Amino acid sequence: MRKYLHKLYIVTLVAIVVAVFIYLAVNGSSYYLSAPEHRFHHEQHNILKPSGFIGHGIGIVGSLILVIGVFGYMARKRIRRFSRVGVLKYWLEFHIFLCSLGSVLVLFHTAFKFGGIVAISFWSMVAVVISGIIGRFIYIQIPRTIEGHELSLNDINALRPDFYSELKFKYGLKEELIDKLNFELNRKLSLEGVNYLIRIPKRFSFEKKIIRKIKKELKGQQLSRRNYNRVARMYKKEIVLNRRIDWLSSMQDFLRYWHVLHLPFAIIMLVIMVIHVSIVVTFGYKWIF
Repeated sequence: MRKYLHKLYIVTLVAIVVAVFIYLAVNGSSYYLSAPEHRFHHEQHNILKPSGFIGHGIGIVGSLILVIGVFGYMARKRIRRFSRVGVLKYWLEFHIFLCSLGSVLVLFHTAFKFGGIVAISFWSMVAVVISGIIGRFIYIQIPRTIEGHELSLNDINALRPDFYSELKFKYGLKEELIDKLNFELNRKLSLEGVNYLIRIPKRFSFEKKIIRKIKKELKGQQLSRRNYNRVARMYKKEIVLNRRIDWLSSMQDFLRYWHVLHLPFAIIMLVIMVIHVSIVVTFGYKWIF
């Protein structure tokens, strides 16, 4: 998938989740914002309550989307037969989309009332979504092939292009300028002993300052707008790659720990969801079926 198409794809998925949330919130705001004891007399109670036509319906759809999102990605990742179906990176992004959309629908299904055993499933779902966002951040910090396989440090160095020769011979940058830019590129931010909650935002802020300095130097050169943008992107990619190399072992460890935390929450959510659905069906709440 080309870069601009991938960005459009991501923007579309995010827009769908946001649009669904806004639509449900706006159309049911009067009901959801009313006190629980007053909802019985509200004109939308019969359709928006958890057992109502809309409330029950979005609960069923949301649960199905969650199940598809979880088991679809697990099947692609763990079953050899599906290992060649699509790129794992795109499966992960669609998995996050489905789980986010399903969570939004389940949230409105509850009508923002949480109690009993279902509350455990709901908060497990919240934990799954939050940990999924964290996991996505960790995942993209580890260099991978297009199929999604992790690269070792040796693999990364083997695939690395001859960055400096390209700057000199293709774009005509002088050696003095390259040395000056490389000095900025290879500057290190000393954060030894600082925990990652502080280290990560400091590193990103530091990288933005370096990129601004490099762009400022490049603007003083006789480069066409296209070549200026290309060289700036090359330096930005090199900065990102340097960060990923620096963090490689740490992020690999974090990803292993993350799996230990993320999977149990997903299992708890699904088990209690099955129990909840079984009880609801047993008591005759079958929606339109």
